[in-house]
Amino acid sequence: MQDGRVSGVEVAEVAAQLRVAGCVFAEEEARLLIDAAAETGGDLNGLVEERVSGTPLEHLLGWAEFRGLRVAVGPGVFVPRQRTVFLVEEALVLAGGAGSAPVVVDLCCGSGALGLALATALIAEGRPVELAAADIEPAAVACAQRNLDPLGAAVYQGDLFEPLPGHLRGRIDILLANTPYVPSGHIAGMPPEARDHEPRSALDGGADGLDVFRRVAADASEWLAPGGHLLVESSPEQAIIATAILAEHGLAARVTESEEHYATVVVGTRP
Repeated sequence: MQDGRVSGVEVAEVAAQLRVAGCVFAEEEARLLIDAAAETGGDLNGLVEERVSGTPLEHLLGWAEFRGLRVAVGPGVFVPRQRTVFLVEEALVLAGGAGSAPVVVDLCCGSGALGLALATALIAEGRPVELAAADIEPAAVACAQRNLDPLGAAVYQGDLFEPLPGHLRGRIDILLANTPYVPSGHIAGMPPEARDHEPRSALDGGADGLDVFRRVAADASEWLAPGGHLLVESSPEQAIIATAILAEHGLAARVTESEEHYATVVVGTRP
């Protein structure tokens, strides 16, 4: 970048390096890295080297785009996936029946992207939201606080429901739980961006990918309000087992899928 202009030659040179490293959207990433270096006064060559080595683009930029929002992320924090926008869209529909001021909790929140996106959409509709979030990873909690503080949301550190305050028990209208669902044996085959740079706790779902989901399902009824909804992303193959698990714990279960987002969401509703 010279004199505030992005040089076409510079973009092409950076994109060529990224393309060799296997980056599918090389030109788009090149422009983002060039802009980031210009905005922060950082070393473009260093950014490109880190990206080529497998560091997630979002960690280098310091943010990820999610449902039209710029969500802060950083090293050691799970990067929100675009397919998970579908979970937020489903939650937004269900929140329509949750009263004028729904209580929303983002469990396994990572950066807090899901809670942020849902609350932002509800506030845009003129509906106040009582939002809280929780994660077991300290880096995720710090990141989520950055994203959710402007909304006045509390972010708690701990294992699943354990750190949530008692006043939320039996009051949650929408429980977003983007639990890890990659089977342990599949972690080694994941892209290095995830495998080497995101916390294992955000990826590894145990032998069949449903270990953490089972724990959430077991306690969800205690925390959901009557008629409240739990939404969890899964693979299509896991969804049948997941609905059976929800039914075992007294929740009415259904599966919804999106071809557009290549996403599967399992919904459990407290009667």
